[in-house]
Amino acid sequence: MQDYVLSCCSTVDISHEHLVARNISYICFHFFMDGVEYIDDLGRSMPFNEFYAAMVNGADTKTSQISVGEYTKYFEKFLEQGKDILHISLSSGLSGSIQSARNAAKACAQKYPERKIRIVDSLAAASGYGLLMDKAADLRDEGMGLDELGDWVEANRLKMHHWFFSSDLTFFVKGGRVSKTAGAIGGILGICPLLNVDVNGKLVPREKVRPKKRVINRIVEMIKQYADDRLDYSGKCYICHSACPEDAQAVADLVKASFPKLDGDVLINSIGTTIGSHTGPGTVALFFWGDERNN
Repeated sequence: MQDYVLSCCSTVDISHEHLVARNISYICFHFFMDGVEYIDDLGRSMPFNEFYAAMVNGADTKTSQISVGEYTKYFEKFLEQGKDILHISLSSGLSGSIQSARNAAKACAQKYPERKIRIVDSLAAASGYGLLMDKAADLRDEGMGLDELGDWVEANRLKMHHWFFSSDLTFFVKGGRVSKTAGAIGGILGICPLLNVDVNGKLVPREKVRPKKRVINRIVEMIKQYADDRLDYSGKCYICHSACPEDAQAVADLVKASFPKLDGDVLINSIGTTIGSHTGPGTVALFFWGDERNN
């Protein structure tokens, strides 16, 4: 195993235990609920069921990206141990946090000129970001060095597909991502928008599908359309959801039935408090390796 720190943000939306087992370090975003600040620490401080229940009951949520000072303090604890750092950040298309990481890395480089800190934009989010980190850990463990791995991530990050659907548009309306009129009509008609992450790492609406059963089938069709080797896909598949485990399981069951050569079981995670503050409950996301994303 290479002796450098492989690092990410808590918005990878996989479990703390998973990250520890893969020897991946992470730094936490923050969120506010009714004006009180919490750490987005993968559900350890506030369980996800409590978080989404509070949203349903009217709690106001906001998110806060990681500051330059926080990144500096985080990086320095590794640099002081004589370790280099490869930090892979949440998509720049969704957050400006990567610029804070870059500014912190510049400041640390002056204090620790003998050490290396490389910041890479994942152009990914949620458990797609997590699946990218899991692959990066595999390559590190196989002996890939810091710069070689950073180059690999930059060359392959657009092959990580992110597809989302939501059966509850309440918080998309609240956040201004869907108009009140469209949200009301969508609720009445049972429309579930299907979205994905584009080449710039931004979340983009693609289709309006109804009812929910059809969108579950439709999201799995995206693997058939874009995955490596199509129906012979043999990579890993991750799913995450916001307080709708039955929908997530329905997608997972359909994936397993459709792709018998998958690498292991479909891993189901919760959408964390940072991304969940914007989606609210009712969102399911599916992630897999495939053709390079395009618009």
